[in-house]
Amino acid sequence: MENIELLAIITFALLGSIGHCIGMCGGFILTYTTAKIKPGQTKLSQSTYHFLYNAGRVLSYTMLGALFGYFGSLWDITPLSRAILFSVAGVLMILMGLSFAGKLKFLSLIEYPITKHAWFKKIFTSQLNSVSPKSFFILGALNGLVPCGLVYTMLVTATTTESAFLGAFVMLIFGIFTIPALFSFAFVVGLFSQNRFRQTMIQLAAIMIIVYGGWTLLKAYSQYESYKNKKLEVPSCCQT
Repeated sequence: MENIELLAIITFALLGSIGHCIGMCGGFILTYTTAKIKPGQTKLSQSTYHFLYNAGRVLSYTMLGALFGYFGSLWDITPLSRAILFSVAGVLMILMGLSFAGKLKFLSLIEYPITKHAWFKKIFTSQLNSVSPKSFFILGALNGLVPCGLVYTMLVTATTTESAFLGAFVMLIFGIFTIPALFSFAFVVGLFSQNRFRQTMIQLAAIMIIVYGGWTLLKAYSQYESYKNKKLEVPSCCQT
């Protein structure tokens, strides 16, 4: 994985978590914070609970990354297959970026409302009522399964790694760098709830996703050029 890709993942994990994840996951955080964490508890206890929640969320992302990376490895690894995979990834990223920027309604079409399912509600409610510390971890793991445009973008990236290990690594890095905003949100709701601040972060995240999508399309073009050049090579048996 190239340094520019790693930097892009880190950057829009940070920006996107403030701009988009706060809106997507903020309700979860406020719900479990209100229901399960008492004002009189020490900061250490509260921090531990929020850490467990985020650890569960990051674990879900990492497992999904491994799964999608493995799917990517099932492709016949040739320059042409890479060109196709990178092209699909790049287009999806640009569509998501434009949706972040408010130019399309792409995200609203792909962010499936899994929270409405009975099985999800049953597990969520049982863990919300539980007094066990592990319930925070389970709630985070559930949150990690909630459809999210930013997660989709990273899963596309995980697929292009063509490796379960690298796919898991992509999602692990992404998940880790979404923690600061969501962890802080649990303590400092005011700043992140300001509409102007969130909109600025969303726009910055949109730009990063579009730029990364363009970079991915360039990689697709490079792979296609490699495929064409390989086809044009004269076999050694035919050389005189």
